[in-house]
Amino acid sequence: MLYPNDEVVVIRLGQEKEDPCKITVSCPDKLGLACDLSRVIFEFGLSVVRADLSTDGKWCYVIFWVMPIAGSAQPIRWALLKKHLVSTCPPSSAIFYYVANQEPKPKQVYLLQTCFEDQFGLLNNVSQLLWEMDLTIIKGKFWTMPDRNLMYLFYITDNRELLHTETRQNEVCYRVKTNLGQSITYCQLWLTTPEFGGLNCTATTLSPSVIEDMFNYSGLEPDMDFKSVGSGGKLDSFSMVTDNNLSPSHTLLQILCKDRKGLLYDLMRTLKDYNIQVSYGRFSRNVDGNCEVDLFFSQAGGRKILDPKKQDSLCSCLKMEITHPLRVMFVDRGPDTELLVATPIERCGRGRPRVLYDVTRVLEILNIGIFMADFGRNVIGDYQWEVFRFLLIDRQDLSLKSIHSRNQIAECVRDMLMR
Repeated sequence: MLYPNDEVVVIRLGQEKEDPCKITVSCPDKLGLACDLSRVIFEFGLSVVRADLSTDGKWCYVIFWVMPIAGSAQPIRWALLKKHLVSTCPPSSAIFYYVANQEPKPKQVYLLQTCFEDQFGLLNNVSQLLWEMDLTIIKGKFWTMPDRNLMYLFYITDNRELLHTETRQNEVCYRVKTNLGQSITYCQLWLTTPEFGGLNCTATTLSPSVIEDMFNYSGLEPDMDFKSVGSGGKLDSFSMVTDNNLSPSHTLLQILCKDRKGLLYDLMRTLKDYNIQVSYGRFSRNVDGNCEVDLFFSQAGGRKILDPKKQDSLCSCLKMEITHPLRVMFVDRGPDTELLVATPIERCGRGRPRVLYDVTRVLEILNIGIFMADFGRNVIGDYQWEVFRFLLIDRQDLSLKSIHSRNQIAECVRDMLMR
């Protein structure tokens, strides 16, 4: 039996810059807790180099060894990270019962409308600022008006659940105005009505031909060269094995694969969506950049997965999430060029962290302007995807119609999202 610690989350920074930081979490267990914790760590720009998880079904003890993601432009806000991790953990009173995977209570959606004078890289700055204010962007649209001013519409929720107060609304508008300088000409915030269309955004509806090209699973090989999905190197080895003989009540899953950004989150997200309860887990990255994963898990009700069809279905899904957790492609939109980025949405309704920030940062680094952008949710087959669409501005020295240029840009986007 594991016993509670006095402090739910303890963060110890490394003694040297090259040393990993150690994050210890000790709290009541719930289905998908490892997914929720690894998501927060991923969202703060940290890479997990090692992790140990153990639970007796009531109390969970997890240790993460983390390093800042290479090339991260933002400093790690450790105090805020700890606050988010603590809020992710169930209350201590939950130790006396098992916490089921409950549907989250829907949050109120607000519309933030702002107008700026034309400024390169502004969308990246705005997305980072809203995240720093504990706001989640769930849907958005941005376009350049005839007077060259930029109009933004962000549908947001407040993680603090205080946007219904005048104080919080004034704080948001004040920080937007003060942090983004004199370029802002307008800022207004109000509660949306049912007419706003929900999370699905009709503007991001994809044509059947684009869906076929972007989500053609038959053409995606799980053991393909990882360079094509943005890791920057060849997958030295890939294996996935299940074993029901080592434990009377758990299935053992062993994975060997190439490390990349968000790998642990994608693994745990998939298991959570399958209602899999992990009782013991170990995740480690070796000097070659490969990851070894050992997980003892069970289905809801504490049963092993004995059905070969269920095992194959789970393993197939895990392989796909390891190798292809996102899609990137270019399409022609009349005479213009559009960049599409699609990422899966958790069954609880949360989109992948950092996508808008990372993609706009790449475009800013490449000195590629955005004329128009929107993002919303699409149902493709049995899954929900968040689709980001960026209508790009041509440059005299860079033809966006060139296949070579498109491939280079797409590779840079994948590298930023997955390296």
